[in-house]
Amino acid sequence: YHKIILMTDADVDGAHIRTLLLTFFYRQMPELVEAGYIYIAQPPLYRVARGKEEYYAYDEKEREEYSERLGNGDGKASINIQRYKGLGEMNPDQLWNTTMDPERRTILKVTIEDAILADHIFQTLMGDEVEPRRLFIEQNAKFVSNLDI
Repeated sequence: YHKIILMTDADVDGAHIRTLLLTFFYRQMPELVEAGYIYIAQPPLYRVARGKEEYYAYDEKEREEYSERLGNGDGKASINIQRYKGLGEMNPDQLWNTTMDPERRTILKVTIEDAILADHIFQTLMGDEVEPRRLFIEQNAKFVSNLDI
């Protein structure tokens, strides 16, 4: 099928694992990246529901939009927001409907530039040299507005 789909959690931990996997493919199997066979699945981060209506949000902005859309105060049940901390928290049918079904899923094709960036980030943050990591933290710490730890 010429597709290797990386499916990790939608949170920060999943991003770390994705970086490690992309670095692995770039370093050990670059021909797969160059041929365009590596993809990234996009699982939702939130489920926003009210009554029988439900939406899956892939980031904070979408969660807010869906919450507003469902929260018009028409006397229905309150809004239920579920944050998925991991793929294992989703029911099998939810995972299929949002992330695995070829008719509905969103997958992103990894380019060689993506893999090079992942390798660079991995080397900066996880490499043996401390100085690049210290510089990265000093230069980027001011941009952190929502730390997920």
